[in-house]
Amino acid sequence: MKVTVQGHHLDVGEALETHIKEKIEAINEKYFNRAVNVFVTMEKETKSLFKAHISMTVGKDIQVQGTAKTHDVYMAFDEAAEKIAKQLRRYKRKLRDHHEQIDESEHMKVLEYTLGTGLRDEHVDHLTDEEIESQDEPVIVAEMTTNIQTMTVSDAVMRLNLSGNNAMMFRNSKNGGINMVYKRQDGNIGWVDPQAINKAQGGNAVA
Repeated sequence: MKVTVQGHHLDVGEALETHIKEKIEAINEKYFNRAVNVFVTMEKETKSLFKAHISMTVGKDIQVQGTAKTHDVYMAFDEAAEKIAKQLRRYKRKLRDHHEQIDESEHMKVLEYTLGTGLRDEHVDHLTDEEIESQDEPVIVAEMTTNIQTMTVSDAVMRLNLSGNNAMMFRNSKNGGINMVYKRQDGNIGWVDPQAINKAQGGNAVA
């Protein structure tokens, strides 16, 4: 397992880096013992506020992430690490049962784009309607290749929770269709399955 520790606006000293690596090793050995890469970012956001972000790869494209902010740099990391540990504990058995189960042939490579958010709200009041319309188009600011994997809905929900992201696309192993799970504002998980409505309508797509 490779552990990389980075500091933003913060000099990560030897004592803190040792603390981080020892705790990551302990969590990995206790809950999974198959982590591949771990990236830890320690950031000083203000004079007295520290942010810790941990991203752990524990399998093929399985990401576990935890973030915490406190007024103590060690406590920020410890709280983020505790979030990682709780997630691994929750899915410990399922992760082991499904380890290496997904074959590379079941991956579909796609392009993923990052779009700029357009105009900021504070700028809108100073522009004409024509200027707003011309400047508020989304702009591609980054492009990368990513994998859409074949899995069950249950596995997709697990991976969504582990990643800390708000949404995830996957190929449904039951019907082969492209599906999406996402976090709702009420705390539940939403599931989008276009194949379900096509089947209900006899295979005719809705215009």
